Amino acid sequence: MTATAPKRAFITGITGQDGSYLAELLLSKGYEVHGLIRRASTFNTVRIDHLFEDPHAPGHRLTLHYGDLTDGSRLVTLLSTIRPDEVYNLAAQSHVRVSFDEPEYTGDSTGLGSVRLLEAVRLAGIDCRYYQASSSEMFGATPPPQDETTPFYPRSPYGAAKVYSYWITKNYREAFGLFAVNGILFNHESPRRGETFVTRKITRAVARIAAGEQSELYMGNLDAVRDWGYAPEYVEAMWRMLQHDTPQDYVVATNTAYTVRDFLEFSFRHVGLDWEKFVKFDERYLRPTEVDALVGDFSLAQRELGWTPAVTTPRLAQIMVDHDVAALASGRSHLRDEVDWQV
Repeated sequence: MTATAPKRAFITGITGQDGSYLAELLLSKGYEVHGLIRRASTFNTVRIDHLFEDPHAPGHRLTLHYGDLTDGSRLVTLLSTIRPDEVYNLAAQSHVRVSFDEPEYTGDSTGLGSVRLLEAVRLAGIDCRYYQASSSEMFGATPPPQDETTPFYPRSPYGAAKVYSYWITKNYREAFGLFAVNGILFNHESPRRGETFVTRKITRAVARIAAGEQSELYMGNLDAVRDWGYAPEYVEAMWRMLQHDTPQDYVVATNTAYTVRDFLEFSFRHVGLDWEKFVKFDERYLRPTEVDALVGDFSLAQRELGWTPAVTTPRLAQIMVDHDVAALASGRSHLRDEVDWQV
């Protein structure tokens, strides 16, 4: 009797917050995981270094490949060789404020990158299930609560690029019969969140201020309302979408609403400080067009996938502050183990 071969997954954006948690989840489920990374002259695998396996060792289940969503021919070659059962497209220029400074690159990587990957799946002729990372930023100016039927009204180049990715994914599902789904994820954070994103910017500053290494924190719009969840829980929802019987798009959120000001208060209060004594306004952090409120209704995911979030914003802020306080105390603000991945 022959053993069943493990499922094989291909993840773009594996070195990002979501990609690293998803790789952990899939490896824990026995998957063989392949990840796409961009070539750089410095190591950029910090979030997945703890998953390192010697590529020379027999039976290793994590392999990284150089490539980019702007290079369609490379994607075809990789998918034809790897032949994954599941493809997760998490790669993007995902910083909303930066998308105003780099709209063309954002459109190319975040928008057109998705159709290059979908076309690579089609041209490679592989039978796989495809997950597209869509975003609550697609809703933009449409009032909350937002669900799968809410009209899109993006307010940034990033949001507009994600709308393109959403619709092209649906089109490939309907035109070519691909099992392709959109996960419309609302803001989700963790200690692995990039340091320029507002939640991590806050929690790192709180750790430094509490330690006496920083005296001020400059912020933009404090009135923006967001629905913040916990990234490890959200990647579980991604996986569940691809295990469902039929392809369907889902909102993933917590259906709770907090302002940036609330996040500041939760974070500073956790270390016994008054945020108003340290936070100052800087208009450079304002967006040309603001998104006032994003609050997601995850009822469909709860009903069809059995997915329910456990962590909401107050607890999330504590988790992130605790991590950054501990990292600062141990001198590990950046965990950069220089691992040779042999990709």
